[in-house]
Amino acid sequence: MAIETSPLTRKLSAFVQLSAPELGVLERLHERRKSFSPGRDLVHQGQSEQAAYILAAGWVVSYKIQPDGSRQIVDFQIPGDFLGLRSVLLHTSDHGIEPIVEIEAAEVMVGDLLQAFAETPRLATAIMWAVSRDEAMVVEHLVGLGRRDADARMAHFLLELGVRLSLVGMGSREGYACPLTQYHLADALGLSAIHVNRVLRKLREGGLVTFRDGVVVFDDYEGLVDLANFDPAYLDHARPLLP
Repeated sequence: MAIETSPLTRKLSAFVQLSAPELGVLERLHERRKSFSPGRDLVHQGQSEQAAYILAAGWVVSYKIQPDGSRQIVDFQIPGDFLGLRSVLLHTSDHGIEPIVEIEAAEVMVGDLLQAFAETPRLATAIMWAVSRDEAMVVEHLVGLGRRDADARMAHFLLELGVRLSLVGMGSREGYACPLTQYHLADALGLSAIHVNRVLRKLREGGLVTFRDGVVVFDDYEGLVDLANFDPAYLDHARPLLP
């Protein structure tokens, strides 16, 4: 895939019009591309001295294991996202990262990243925008867990994924392909798998959204937005491009 059409380039281009030298640096960061199979951690919770990764294809899950052995999903990453960037800068990973499907990811060593930042300050600013946007999503997820009922929580989550995927050309207001299981949704949204099933059935029977066979279809996008009180401003897609 040409760097001009890579998911990360699509994502960062929402913030800054990338120059040829900046695209060259991005291409260099993508040089060490590897494939990883699902079910085996890419990064372990508590791991140190690891690389960061740029997810080029596939989906991964970030999670924390609690003392009782239960799992809390922190977020899902899609193509164009950085994996483990904070953990590299802080030297120790505070969460695990596991591929959900077969993925392709570019390994980025911290020295290469710092060199890229030094060479292209605008690109560094764009990457920090992307990281800050990811942090804003985590804050929104905390609000969802604490303040939204199950129906609104599910609706908000599915809408957010749609907006994220649309930025990298993988989703629209009609819907998107989604490899997540009801168990993934349960661990992310603080619900049981049985409750997830009931909520999805209720939303489907209400004519709002259908999630079946790995595809999310928005049957009534605006109705779902109203139910979730979804305001995508925290995803920061509409700001002017950085000069």
